[in-house]
Amino acid sequence: MGHRPPTYAAEPVALPVADPAALGEVVPDTVLDGAQYGSLTLRAVSQRGDSARYRGAPRRDALLLARFGTGAHSLILAAVASGPAVGDPRAAHDACAWIGGAVARSCTRLAEDLRTDHRSALRSGLQRLADRGYGKLRARTAGPGGVPESPAAVRCLLLPADPACRTRVFFGVGEGGFLRLRDGVWEDLEPSAPGQEEFAPHDGPSASGHRPSAGVPAPPGSAPGPESSGPRRAPGPAPFLFTTVTGRRGDALLLCSAGLAEPLADEPALAAHLATDFSGPQPPGLTSFLASAQVRVKGHARDRTAVGVWDT
Repeated sequence: MGHRPPTYAAEPVALPVADPAALGEVVPDTVLDGAQYGSLTLRAVSQRGDSARYRGAPRRDALLLARFGTGAHSLILAAVASGPAVGDPRAAHDACAWIGGAVARSCTRLAEDLRTDHRSALRSGLQRLADRGYGKLRARTAGPGGVPESPAAVRCLLLPADPACRTRVFFGVGEGGFLRLRDGVWEDLEPSAPGQEEFAPHDGPSASGHRPSAGVPAPPGSAPGPESSGPRRAPGPAPFLFTTVTGRRGDALLLCSAGLAEPLADEPALAAHLATDFSGPQPPGLTSFLASAQVRVKGHARDRTAVGVWDT
């Protein structure tokens, strides 16, 4: 898609080199998942980017779709993570495992706060979980001179399995996208400023009031900063992002890594294509969702991970 064809082939080329002593850590090219609970239908995919497929590099994006608890305290967690371009290729996978374990241990309290619409408690509790785990990830990724590398970006949706609860919670750290498709129009639901949490649910247009008809605003942090030849400094802690959404029948939420958020912002034709694919009378099946996520755009060859949530 775009004015010129993509640089790389459409299908995988080279496999990453495997360690015979650690075959359990081999990361597949593509992961596809989904579920349905009450009025919620979930579709999720994580796939290796065109560049990594060509070079035989492992997928650095990761995906977790998991359910914790039972009955009224049952929660669904969708986590999307992107690892750093260099360093530990499993950073994003470890980040998903960390956030999944943290949510599981706090499941009962989080579910009660969600059911009672206690947004301030949700925000403070989730931020504590994020700060604790993200600090561990930063400490583990210390590079030359003991300077921590930027750890994985982690973005999550916390969803109640209880159909009577319509609150959906977004939280995370780092770049990516969080969008809503309503009446065929994409709305950017990203918190309006880095680190600025919003306690009022997104019932109408996005916080900025912007309702793009085809493209979407550029994801925060997607533009590369100027390179510096001076001494390396430890990157500052990434701001915690938090907002809530009230589910409405016919809405679709899209949580994605920067590998999809960036081409959505840069190529209006892709945003329009996905809006059409995701606006059918029924949520797409697994293979249809995969095909939509695989639409390629010239100049965008990073890993892509996306979770779609439909209210039906």
